Amino acid sequence: MNRFTSDSPALGARYDRATAHLDAPLAIVDLAAFDANAADLVRRAHGKPVRVASKSVRCRALLERVLARDGFAGIMSFTLAESLWLARSGFSDILLAYPSADRGAFAELADDPKLAAAVTVMVDDVAQLELIDAARAGGRAEIRVCLELDTSFRAAGGRMRVGARRSPLREPAQLAEFARLVARRPGFKVVGLMAYEGHVAGVGDAVAGRPLFSRSVRVMQAAARKELARRRWEAVRAVRAEAPDLEFVNGGGTGSVQGTAAEAAVTEVAAGSGLYVPRLFDNFRSFSGRPAALFAQPVVRRPGPGVVTVLGGGYPASGAAGADRLPEPYLPAGLAYDPQEGAGEVQTPLLGAAADRLRVGDKVWFRHAKAGELCERFDALRLVDGDRVVATVPTYRGEGHTFL
Repeated sequence: MNRFTSDSPALGARYDRATAHLDAPLAIVDLAAFDANAADLVRRAHGKPVRVASKSVRCRALLERVLARDGFAGIMSFTLAESLWLARSGFSDILLAYPSADRGAFAELADDPKLAAAVTVMVDDVAQLELIDAARAGGRAEIRVCLELDTSFRAAGGRMRVGARRSPLREPAQLAEFARLVARRPGFKVVGLMAYEGHVAGVGDAVAGRPLFSRSVRVMQAAARKELARRRWEAVRAVRAEAPDLEFVNGGGTGSVQGTAAEAAVTEVAAGSGLYVPRLFDNFRSFSGRPAALFAQPVVRRPGPGVVTVLGGGYPASGAAGADRLPEPYLPAGLAYDPQEGAGEVQTPLLGAAADRLRVGDKVWFRHAKAGELCERFDALRLVDGDRVVATVPTYRGEGHTFL
């Protein structure tokens, strides 16, 4: 049973009352849970600003809500087109967390000094700089750039690697050399350094029913944190020698906020999934958030005792395929997938004693495995306060944007 389901009868009843006038499928965000999660991220950041990862929210109204709170500053975006759209919508201090090859968007950025002042792009290769220069189309605005430090943990003489394959810039000397190259190149300015330790921030260290695995994760993460803290400090010092006006050093993620914020070299932390708390973030010892984003599918069939079928629901998350990438049947508690069918494209059978208490037309509430990907399936989020829907706000999809 999920650790959040102890109060599931009351919680499920509250969501059912709030949405009784609405047909499923639909998606909600519980504002009390969202705000509590935001406050917890600020608490764990120990006074350092939290930059919001927009890919984990994908809703302008909720980005505005969290950025209005003390302790949050700036957006970490996921595509250049999204970055420009957000900047034109009034957001500022937007850090694009991934390199782009969007020539048209780079032309827009270089042609508009206001956009160029609001958006910082990620680079880690001379070829990216050359692409930007080739795309300028006459635009002369200075492009703000952030360098990315590879954070993967390596052991056994480099034969073992843990962590995402991201930047080719790993050693402080490589960062310094690249910063020097950028500084000498007209039209660019180094303003930031980012180092995202996903193998710490996004990998749970207390997986239910897997004590040996969880212990091995903790051992790995302790070694990785120690190694990265040293290398990040040296990298920042090396880059500042070439770019003394460095404005920020970004690091961390939802699962590592307090540890990353404790490093003197880091000036800000990033987080986004911790606002919605999807199921992949259930397995951390360092924090315990409240599930805030849910979606409901309607019961459309009762094939037999102990079985109900809901419409759709096959919304797998990105990443290495596995059962942990499937949405979790959450409320009412006690439902599970049929192992022969799983989460289906157009219908999903669910098994369990709770099925016998459900009628055709009732809602089953699910948690997505990841945060913002839920918003690629729904064009609106119903904002729930207590047992009422108090607003309906569009997702990116609802505003006509699917950036990836």
